[in-house]
Amino acid sequence: MSAPPGPLGPGGLPCTRRSATHDALVQTGFTGRCQGRYLHLVLSAQPAPAKLVADVFPCDHPPGHRLIIREAAEPVAEAVVSVEPDHTATIYWIEALPTRRHRGLGHKLLSQALALLAEQGATEVALVLDDAQQSASESQAATRLFRSFGFTLVDQLWTYQHQRPRAPRPGA
Repeated sequence: MSAPPGPLGPGGLPCTRRSATHDALVQTGFTGRCQGRYLHLVLSAQPAPAKLVADVFPCDHPPGHRLIIREAAEPVAEAVVSVEPDHTATIYWIEALPTRRHRGLGHKLLSQALALLAEQGATEVALVLDDAQQSASESQAATRLFRSFGFTLVDQLWTYQHQRPRAPRPGA
């Protein structure tokens, strides 16, 4: 559902904050496509306590914590989060199995993840919604989930392609 740009998620150029670059690329024949969206949340100084629904484990890559919700000992939803020394946090991943979606697991998991990040000293959280890897309905559900917690849109990540005119064939 979400990941930072790079090996774990979409790359691209920020479109809103770099609108002149976007406009210049489009005007010179590039076509663009939104690949993802940056979202941001300032954490409350007094976060609401979250119900503990997930097991929490340290993880090495990315460094941080993995939260896993299990049903009958089987993982059905998970999140990966981390806090940097400057008190900014990243949600790298949050997802429920397709057969377990629309049952509130994402909401419960995100609530616990944000509480964990706040306990670790985070004051703000960022994430990237990877729109390129989701259907429109999944993207809308993810947007509703994050907005329900107060996340706001920072920018969109776009990638561009340029169709070069075909060179004429010799003798044509």
